[in-house]
Amino acid sequence: MSIDVIDLRSFYSSSLGEVARRVVHKIVRQRFANCTGYSILGVGYATPYLEVFREEAVRVLAFMPAEQGVVNWPASGLSSSALVETTAMPLPNSCIDRALVIHGLEITEHPRDLLAEIWRILTPGGRVLVVVPGRSGLWARLDRTPFGHGRPYSRGQLSELLREGLFSPTHWSEALYVPPFQRRTWLHAAAFVEEIGVGLSLPCGGVLIVEATKILYRPIAMRNPLMYGEPHRQPVLVPTPAGVTPGVAASPASAGLNPWPIG
Repeated sequence: MSIDVIDLRSFYSSSLGEVARRVVHKIVRQRFANCTGYSILGVGYATPYLEVFREEAVRVLAFMPAEQGVVNWPASGLSSSALVETTAMPLPNSCIDRALVIHGLEITEHPRDLLAEIWRILTPGGRVLVVVPGRSGLWARLDRTPFGHGRPYSRGQLSELLREGLFSPTHWSEALYVPPFQRRTWLHAAAFVEEIGVGLSLPCGGVLIVEATKILYRPIAMRNPLMYGEPHRQPVLVPTPAGVTPGVAASPASAGLNPWPIG
């Protein structure tokens, strides 16, 4: 089930949304530390995390799914957001250096097609950062936030999906260990809770964050030599002399030989 862009904007305007944005944005910035001269694309609802890149990137675009809706971004200047079909983006091949997918992969009905489209528009060696709700986290179990909508993923499921899409995962993170409650106690303790969760590598983060690199060539599986032995050989037909019935031994006389050799 898709979530409306109005609900997404309202969430990030709330205190809980601001906490979630700060936590996730910290990891996004660590992975995409220096984007000077790059082209960056946000897919889904990525605008809360894209503002920092506008100061250094050549261009920053925000593509939002047609079923979700679109908001104007940035607030001032020319708009860089667009309502698109995420499985058929209006971009040429190999034109994007970095892609950020958030509130997108878990919502779409065709996740493989979405990743295939991102693979198409990424440059050789381009990288994608995917943020999805974690299956074991509390955020995916409550629909009071955008991370409680769509399909949550485990690490194994997301890794398999990326490899099928010709992406090689290079870095994994988990975040949002703080419960998705608006209580001030939890909001004030969010930084402390995140530090404990990351320090102990607890497997119950609200979101999975994976960075992956575009693979240019599909790996070829090695063939097992035991499965490909010598082929079964059929006997070769031997020509039979004229006048001889197949399967009957020819006598010396029938073969034109003298049965009585001269001594």
